Amino acid sequence: MPSRSDEPRRDATGSRRGSSRNGGVSGERGGEPGVGGISDARAYTPRGRTVRDGGGRTEQRRNPRTSRTQDPFRPALQVLDGGRSAATRGGARAGAAPRREATAGRTTVVRTVTDRTPRGEAPAGTPRRRVGGRDPRRGDRPAGRRPARKAPRPPRLADPGRRLRLGTALALALFVAIGVRLVVLQAVDTPAYADGGMAERLRTVPLPAPRGAILDRDGAALAHSVEARYVYADPTKIEDIAATAQTLSPLLGMPASELAERMKPRKRISGVDSQFEYLARGVDVGRAREIMALKLPGIAAHRDERREVPGGDLAANLIGFTSLDMVGLEGLEARYDDLLHGEDGQRVFEIGLGALAAPIPGGYSRTTKAKPGSSIVLTIDRDLQYTVQRILSEQMAAVQGSTGAAVVLDARTGEVLAQASHPTYNAAKPQASDPTDREDAATSFVVDPGSVHKAITFGAALQEGVITADTVFPVANGIRKGDTWFRDTFPADGKRMSVAGMMAHSSNVGTIQIADQLGPERLLDYQQRFGLGKPTGVGMPGEAGGRLLPVQEWSESSHGSVPIGHSVDATPLQMAAAYAAIANDGTYVQPRLVKETIGPDGTTTPAEEPVTRQVLSPKNAAELRTILEAVTTVDNATGLAAAVPGYRVAGKTGTGWRLVEGKKQPGEVASFIGMAPADNPKYVIAVFVHSPSGGGGRVAAPAFKEMMTFALRHFRVPPSGDPAPKFTVFP
Repeated sequence: MPSRSDEPRRDATGSRRGSSRNGGVSGERGGEPGVGGISDARAYTPRGRTVRDGGGRTEQRRNPRTSRTQDPFRPALQVLDGGRSAATRGGARAGAAPRREATAGRTTVVRTVTDRTPRGEAPAGTPRRRVGGRDPRRGDRPAGRRPARKAPRPPRLADPGRRLRLGTALALALFVAIGVRLVVLQAVDTPAYADGGMAERLRTVPLPAPRGAILDRDGAALAHSVEARYVYADPTKIEDIAATAQTLSPLLGMPASELAERMKPRKRISGVDSQFEYLARGVDVGRAREIMALKLPGIAAHRDERREVPGGDLAANLIGFTSLDMVGLEGLEARYDDLLHGEDGQRVFEIGLGALAAPIPGGYSRTTKAKPGSSIVLTIDRDLQYTVQRILSEQMAAVQGSTGAAVVLDARTGEVLAQASHPTYNAAKPQASDPTDREDAATSFVVDPGSVHKAITFGAALQEGVITADTVFPVANGIRKGDTWFRDTFPADGKRMSVAGMMAHSSNVGTIQIADQLGPERLLDYQQRFGLGKPTGVGMPGEAGGRLLPVQEWSESSHGSVPIGHSVDATPLQMAAAYAAIANDGTYVQPRLVKETIGPDGTTTPAEEPVTRQVLSPKNAAELRTILEAVTTVDNATGLAAAVPGYRVAGKTGTGWRLVEGKKQPGEVASFIGMAPADNPKYVIAVFVHSPSGGGGRVAAPAFKEMMTFALRHFRVPPSGDPAPKFTVFP
């Protein structure tokens, strides 16, 4: 049901009410009943408005041009009527009661609107179209509802103020974004962008640290570094590799093909082209100047150092040598490399590119100073070392010996005053030598010491009270142990023989009889006390430790071989240290080669104190020295050739074998170890000579004599005041 406000207002007769020119009576228009006139439209008053007139009539203003009432609501009325005829409107609302509101003195006309029917449905009271018949006549069809026309909107004019505000906002946003990005680039990303091209502009020049020197006990240089130059190439700047290599070949003493290979362009691990390649190290300063005078593109030189060994082969087997990069490879150079080499520095600086390849003023530059290495002072005496080497070399040549060693020890301190090896080499040019020539025989020459070991057996027997200096007992010409016969070269024929006579004639039978009373356990214990069976720790790399036969591994023949120095592996230095204990009143002192170190600032640091231990009592040590003097004084004794005029000498000869990986080598090893002066020993010298054809015994004792004579005179040791005692071999 339509709302009351939408119902049309009707008069008493049921027709729609409207005003007319004749006092409000509805009339007919065009002879068609029910069609309202224009007066009806003019009489319409919208809801909420009133029309007042005198006598109930509404005055209408007529338009002079149209002679019609100027009614602003006429178009709206037509829209509300929907274009339908008065009859239709009246029929549609015939049953609707008029709605009137009257007040005293005025009449109110309320707008009526037709019922709005949903689109697609016929309004109530409207006849439906007949299907299949003819269309009704135009006069019979209800008036169609005309669509409401919206008045065209006037064109909207552009707002320049709005556009200006928008453009200003966009410009400000753009400038803010640019400003923020600039701040990020300058403050946050600066290091990344600055370092992006830094790698291409940086040049690194190494600053080698001067290597420490190796000095003798008096400060004389045995090996030291001198200023030199290294020549290098920048492959990115070399114009003609082949021509440059040919030019440098005679100046550097290197094949042109090798130089050309080093000059080839290559890339670093980082992918950057290499701008530094070594061509030669340790080049003389004068020769480097000649090369620089050629002004070859991409070739330059810088400060370097070269290792020099003034003595050539002097103590070469001890000193060793270094690589071109100043890294110790053998000998003491390798053993104390960490102490000698120091820490290299470097200079990193920024250079231009192309024609401006020079350090950039104010550019990146960082220099790490090199820290020079420390120097080491050896216990070696240069003059004594030279003499010992010369004598050993001459004696080895006399018997065509293959390997020889000589050691000179200070009996009191254990300092090695000389340590020579044969063969030797030139440490300044080690490339031309064989590896065997570079071995230090004193610490790597493992031998079966032979009769020089008898001093250890006699010393243990004295200390244990098995014998005394006056002991005498019968000695047969031979003795059987297991399946082996041990005989003497100087037969006693079963006579009573003194211990001094046994030592003088190197009696195997007498020594074995003493060892039988001593026992294998105690003998092994004293071997270890005298320093056998393990390295001395003198400081040489690769020092051999030798080997002692455990008691549980002894066979029946071992009871005869071990006491006389067989079935025992030892080095010349180990045996020299054992005799030094006898010379030092029975106190064993660990041998040592390094006396002190000198830091880069000149600070001197003494070497660690050597290991010491008491092996024999001073009394027994003195008695053993006296017994050993018989070797150089008794008629037909084995060591007469070792006697030094004016000095009392105590020592022992020996004949053994050379062992390589536990296997006996052809020939024999002749040795002599002695001390002088015997009454107050200063120095101990051990000489070992391996001769494949034999005869080493003819040269070992004479070599000792020459070496000891020079040592006593060199260190100005006064001659012995008392003569050697007289010994009786067969009391």
